[in-house]
Amino acid sequence: MTNSFKALSALLSYPTQELKEAVGDIREILYGEALAPRWAIDQVKKLLNEIDTLDLYELQERYVFLFDRTRSLSLHLFEHVHGESRDRGQAMVDLRALYEQAGLDPDMRELPDYLPMFLEYLSTRPVEEARGLLAEPLTVIAALKERLARRKTPYAAVLRVLEAIAGGAPSPKELDALRKAPDDDPNNFEALDALWEDSPVTFGPESDIGAAARNTGEARS
Repeated sequence: MTNSFKALSALLSYPTQELKEAVGDIREILYGEALAPRWAIDQVKKLLNEIDTLDLYELQERYVFLFDRTRSLSLHLFEHVHGESRDRGQAMVDLRALYEQAGLDPDMRELPDYLPMFLEYLSTRPVEEARGLLAEPLTVIAALKERLARRKTPYAAVLRVLEAIAGGAPSPKELDALRKAPDDDPNNFEALDALWEDSPVTFGPESDIGAAARNTGEARS
């Protein structure tokens, strides 16, 4: 098990008192396992310090403002690839099956393409396999990092670490498509309503977390 993925999953999850109490452990895990370069991990310090020192309700309000009220910052990976199209449903089924084959019991209250849940799954895989799987949604991760960085939020550093762990580079064509997609302002309620009614942009037929690891290893042959 690679605990860095669990630590990063926790940082991208809704803040709780348990998360505040785990800041020291998270810091120790990230630096101890060193899956990403130190320069990348160093950038997470600001978020860790804020989780440690800010009021819990302030942390929760900020999280909701960013990730729940802003569709372009959704932590549901397939949202950025399929939107609400029919293809997303099958991709969800395949990904949930992948989790179950790994012995995980996915939280049925959350969709399987939720990035923190995906990171929990990666924590159960050998490191090189986990890096390869993380590289599949690298374009979405890179786009989220850019959008968070524009908002000057320390959450961008977590996506930067994931980018560094995956290695390689996102597809320029797919990243350009995501850059052209609407990046909504959570303060503009009229624009948000219109955006949720728009048809989603789809791209990247080879995405879907490696087609759910090539349909769970072609049903394990």
